[in-house]
Amino acid sequence: MKPFQALAGVLFLIGTSMAAGHTLARESEQATPSAGGKSSQASGETFPKDIYPDTGNRFPVIKREGLDEAGKKLYDVRVDGFGPGGIRLYSPSVAETMTAVNEYLRRKSGLDPRLVELAILVTAREMDCEYVWTAHEPAALKAGLGQGVIDTVKYRKPLTDIGEKEAVIIQLGRDSIIKHKVGSETFAHAVKLFGNQGLVNFVSLMGDYAATTILLNLSDQHVRPSDKPLLPIQ
Repeated sequence: MKPFQALAGVLFLIGTSMAAGHTLARESEQATPSAGGKSSQASGETFPKDIYPDTGNRFPVIKREGLDEAGKKLYDVRVDGFGPGGIRLYSPSVAETMTAVNEYLRRKSGLDPRLVELAILVTAREMDCEYVWTAHEPAALKAGLGQGVIDTVKYRKPLTDIGEKEAVIIQLGRDSIIKHKVGSETFAHAVKLFGNQGLVNFVSLMGDYAATTILLNLSDQHVRPSDKPLLPIQ
């Protein structure tokens, strides 16, 4: 439990401070970077020269035989080479621990799945992460989050005509990530709605996805060729 608790603490700090600076198809062959591969069939964009076509980012697909036993187990459950799961295989212990944190916060902490997806979307929006947003907008709709709430986050609209809990989560994300500070009134309102543990869990979830976003931004992660980018980034 100690490594888990330690990482959860780090993720909390990332979500509330570091992030402000503005899960896992098998691929057996390592790609060579090349221009001309499409990052999105819908947009017609091409990958930059330093992007590997079968990962959509700057990291080549990792080979299974180069991993230890724990890494091989993680490799065997990946969906494809795209996304943070494939990148984190370069550090299997990080992949294993962060997967456990993510699984707890999203599915075992007792948080409302609809609000879980909202917290993820807020983080993706405020950190301009196309990949995470495109993956989670459909998941949010499936979880029951209304399109109006999603559009409030996507287009950074005022927090009117949406539910109290939704508004507080959006405000927490905007304040923590952009302003670097949460006001006393917003904090007190969040504690009243979610309790101390619930609030820590929600902000830790934002921190988890902030860490993911930093990794994806570092690697210039593009969406899968079959996906249409869903987040307008200016």
